[in-house]
Amino acid sequence: MKEFKVTYFFDENHYVRRFIHLDSQQQAEALIQSERDQYISFTDSRGIYHELNTRNARVIQISEYHRVEKIKNNNRT
Repeated sequence: MKEFKVTYFFDENHYVRRFIHLDSQQQAEALIQSERDQYISFTDSRGIYHELNTRNARVIQISEYHRVEKIKNNNRT
């Protein structure tokens, strides 16, 4: 299963991002298209609940996301 980053842009400074897990880019696009002009809700990785009307998004971007694990840097002096 692949991870996709979906970003809903409302203007130059305001956006909401969500991550979805599907098998292909085509499935991700179909999901986003099926949600057009509807209210959707989701909880992000920080535990924040989002509810938005996709009708209000000016631009929606979908891209495959390749998560990079954050490694703490243990510099010793």
